[in-house]
Amino acid sequence: MTSSPPWLADLALRLAWAPPWAVSLGLIIVAVLVALTAHWALVRVVRRSLEKDAFWSALAVRTRRPTRLAFIAAALSLAVAVAPLTAGQAAMSKRVLLVLFIVLIGWIVMTALDIAAALHLRKFKIDVEDNLLARKHLTQVKILRRACAVVVGLVTVGLALMTIPGVRQWGVSLLAAGGAASLIVGLALQPLLTNLIAGIQIAITQPIRIDDAVIVEKEWGNIEEINATYVVVRLWDWRRMVLPLSYFIQTPFQNWTRESAALIGTAMLYVDHAAPIDRLRAKLEEIAKASPLWDGKVVNLQVTDVTAQVLEVRCLVSSRNALKTFDLRCEVREKMMAFLRDELPEALPRQRLGLSENAPLTA
Repeated sequence: MTSSPPWLADLALRLAWAPPWAVSLGLIIVAVLVALTAHWALVRVVRRSLEKDAFWSALAVRTRRPTRLAFIAAALSLAVAVAPLTAGQAAMSKRVLLVLFIVLIGWIVMTALDIAAALHLRKFKIDVEDNLLARKHLTQVKILRRACAVVVGLVTVGLALMTIPGVRQWGVSLLAAGGAASLIVGLALQPLLTNLIAGIQIAITQPIRIDDAVIVEKEWGNIEEINATYVVVRLWDWRRMVLPLSYFIQTPFQNWTRESAALIGTAMLYVDHAAPIDRLRAKLEEIAKASPLWDGKVVNLQVTDVTAQVLEVRCLVSSRNALKTFDLRCEVREKMMAFLRDELPEALPRQRLGLSENAPLTA
């Protein structure tokens, strides 16, 4: 960015009769006009030649501003090289333009990451009922995109700092992790780096995905967001629980939709010893078949325990996802209890008292 073309140097010589500030201003105006013209022509050529390529055409559209500024920065650096500026002014101008150029390159790389992620996710639909594959890719892309964004940001800041003599060591420390400054930076960034590594692990192994039904800290909810350093869980009552990414690597939790969105729900009933189990089983099947929430796979009723007072009866029903399973469990409880109340009141739990034959009767 320091060498200048011969025509620009020749223009500077032709304007040598003018005041230095006027020459510098003229060179800057010419450099900006040339940069804008070159950028306009390049964008038109790129958009026409890559019109059928979704990534490159979108990148050309989304990066018009940063690439225009990058062209201007490059052209101004050439103008500064031949402009009649003092050594200090020229050095400061080149340093500012170089920092601007580095920042713009980082901006373009971030935009390219966003476009690539969006184009990949267009292949998958998250709003369908069987969205396990879509949630898998959505989680991977979002986490890896944020991890890459952090890396690109650190590299951009490090390269920009390396161009400034007073803080060059900080830039070197960010990139090479060397020296005393890197120790300070490393300590300051330890939580960020820990969660960044945890995010990469989650993206690869996927213990959680977007919209997974989970139980964390004894609360049931769905994974709403997976960010660079934390996860937002939308609880059943619309509260939000915010947890660090490292929580899902280091702490046990329940994932109800790890392999499939379908779940088996349980509803427990407690009935009298004389309750007709066959009629209860038939009623459960009737309720399940009449419910739009049932997926047609699992329906079963079993006696799972016997105590001195009651029978413990377990009703099993399956549904397509966690929310429907919860609603189906509630529906089964309500309708089974209504059936017991209306048609089998003798099957409701009762307390029995026994009297011996020789026990005296008292008034």
